[in-house]
Amino acid sequence: MEEETLVEEEAHAPAPAPEPALTAGQRLQAARRAKGIELSQIAAETRIPQRHLVAIENGDYSQLPSRTYAIGFTRTYARVLELDEDELLDRLREELGDEQHRHNMAPDRFEPGDPARVPSRKLAWFGALAAVLLLVGGFAFYSTYFAPGLGPAPLQDDRTPDIAAADRAPPASATPAVDPDAEVVFTSEMNDTWVKFYDSSGERLYEAQMAEGESFTIPADAEGPQVWTGRPYALAITVGGRSVPKLSEEDEILRDVPVTPEALMARADPPANPGNDSSASDVTVN
Repeated sequence: MEEETLVEEEAHAPAPAPEPALTAGQRLQAARRAKGIELSQIAAETRIPQRHLVAIENGDYSQLPSRTYAIGFTRTYARVLELDEDELLDRLREELGDEQHRHNMAPDRFEPGDPARVPSRKLAWFGALAAVLLLVGGFAFYSTYFAPGLGPAPLQDDRTPDIAAADRAPPASATPAVDPDAEVVFTSEMNDTWVKFYDSSGERLYEAQMAEGESFTIPADAEGPQVWTGRPYALAITVGGRSVPKLSEEDEILRDVPVTPEALMARADPPANPGNDSSASDVTVN
């Protein structure tokens, strides 16, 4: 009888409650940790403020500007981690209280709050400048090809024949050889400049949010050193004590860019065009 009573009690015992499903933010956090990626690295690559990424992982969407930003940031975050963004967005909409599920509709191709798809102000100004230059170039071509002689008369060269000939002479020597052991130093000109240096095998040499004035010297024994950063315009570079141009003056993400002395000096001293007289060396007149 006691055994029958125990069997009946077990049969009528309530089933264990199912474990709650992970939120969209928890799924993103778990995938990021599984890949060993820091949150600061995600922020640098997507240009989404780190505080907003923290709010998404914690499901605290009230910290975001609007529902549209929550969807756009989550979509971009999922793409970086190579996750199923449609499934994550469906889960997110449920969390946001959206009862209109769009499983049978075509997925959105563009979210206004997606920072990776919205052109920056600098890009818009660059487009306007390119249009102006195109118009000026077209006018110059028309003036010289279709209506020659309408432009101003060329200025006469009043300098002595020797100096004028020196201007037209080819350069005396090619660009000097680059010392492969020259010291390469990167210095941040802004605060919170995220940068990562690594060698050709992917081994990390240095990674940090550099403060203004902070420097890093590429190890002399590093094999094929490369850089990854979202602020190339904030990094000043010297090779053997000589300043060279920055990796870029644009607000863009650069990755797998070689930073050997040869590669950096090649950017500083591009090869001259032997057929262009403008590449001749300048002569100073006292």
